[in-house]
Amino acid sequence: EPMDNYDNIVKFIELLTDEHGLHISQRNLTVSTCGLVPRMKQLADLKLQITLALSLHASSQEKRKELMPVANSYELSEVLDACRYYFDKTGRRITFEYSLVGGVNDTDEDAERLVKLVSGMNCHINLIPVNPIKERDYVQSDHEEILKFKNKLEKNGINVTIRREMGRDIDGACGQLRKKFLER
Repeated sequence: EPMDNYDNIVKFIELLTDEHGLHISQRNLTVSTCGLVPRMKQLADLKLQITLALSLHASSQEKRKELMPVANSYELSEVLDACRYYFDKTGRRITFEYSLVGGVNDTDEDAERLVKLVSGMNCHINLIPVNPIKERDYVQSDHEEILKFKNKLEKNGINVTIRREMGRDIDGACGQLRKKFLER
């Protein structure tokens, strides 16, 4: 979780964007988080022009806790309020990462709840077909379900991208590198 290393994240952003550093535009930088509310608000108060990406992955607190045990720390409503706070302070739209798990979080009901959750927010949703993780029986949503989910969001005015899979062939995708480290 990058926000666990907040001070160094801010220093690194300064190094990347400083004219004597790499001089990269803040608008080209993204900080991802699973939803550490106090740090999200602290980052917002800096009024940087970076993108905040939230690992959302579910449209209800119950499912989010199942998919992401870290979600036990903050209620989904608190996390979304912090996203709104970030937008209000920075004017930057929020990116939501949503891994689609077949039969778990890819139903019509999930899409409808997601529409309600982000309704009125300036946001973009990245739909990510899940990669298998050995200790979980998760399967990727089939292509038709992914398109159906995407279309439901788009019909409600939400910007959506289906991300291409990366790292699956080497077990190097999100959640898989952690497993390799733990096995050492």
